[in-house]
Amino acid sequence: MAGKTTIVSGIILIGLFICAVLLCGCTGTTETEKTTPVSTGENPLKETKVQPGAAGVLTITGSTTVLPVAAQAAEIYMDTHPGVDVQVNGGGSGAGVQSAGEGTAMIGMASRDLKKEEKEKYPELLEHQIAIDGIAIITHKTNPIASLTLDQVKAIYNGNITNWKEVGGNDASIVVIGRDSASGTREFFHEKVMNKEDFVPTQLEKNSNGAVKQSVAQTPAAIGYVGLGYIDETIHAVPILVDGKSIIPSIESVKDKSYPIARPLNFLTNGEPSGIIAEFIAFIDSPEGQKIVTEEGFVPLTN
Repeated sequence: MAGKTTIVSGIILIGLFICAVLLCGCTGTTETEKTTPVSTGENPLKETKVQPGAAGVLTITGSTTVLPVAAQAAEIYMDTHPGVDVQVNGGGSGAGVQSAGEGTAMIGMASRDLKKEEKEKYPELLEHQIAIDGIAIITHKTNPIASLTLDQVKAIYNGNITNWKEVGGNDASIVVIGRDSASGTREFFHEKVMNKEDFVPTQLEKNSNGAVKQSVAQTPAAIGYVGLGYIDETIHAVPILVDGKSIIPSIESVKDKSYPIARPLNFLTNGEPSGIIAEFIAFIDSPEGQKIVTEEGFVPLTN
């Protein structure tokens, strides 16, 4: 009797094991199968209702001067183009040229024209001017210099003038603040104001307009230079003396060409733009885009 019971028990156990295996095979998956997505190679945005050719990611890199315009335009553009992700990053005009030229960004930003060697290295690069900018000379609010000539600015930045009392300011050694070597603002300043002469070795180099403005705002004896759009109540914008007349840096003085330190702001593309690249540039050129240019403190190309 005991032998029969053992046989029956064994049969029952085998049956339970077989059922368990079949049950796992019908309903179970491995952990890998649960968590690994399946890619079909298709654009996941293809079903999103956007304008023709507008779906995808648009990458923009470069000048910190142009950046506020591009960033604000990106926010508004994405509101009306829900299938587009516009990613805007700084790094300086040099980074904008390199990124556009080497294809690591779809649009480069530059606060200057392309240099000869850049055109030779990246012959397919095209410039698309989106605005005009003035470069403002700034000092601390407690040191409101009445005006400076371009020669005086140059003398401060090459080290020939070292104390503010030499130009009608406080009796204090001048703290010279400028931009780093990747900056398009620095490139333009070096050519237009410095006549390509060397900067004073003690110059403190900053990597953005915002960093220059912050440093000047926190340093009573400092001088710096920033794009027109960065002027606010935290610093003093120094008028430039031209033919005996003090010209305040402003949209109006840049537009009428009375202010002497002005330059183009450009988008850069590797060849003729198409698709979302062309559409975004067209948006910047539109009345709505040029309104953003004005709101950010720069000079629009259209009235």
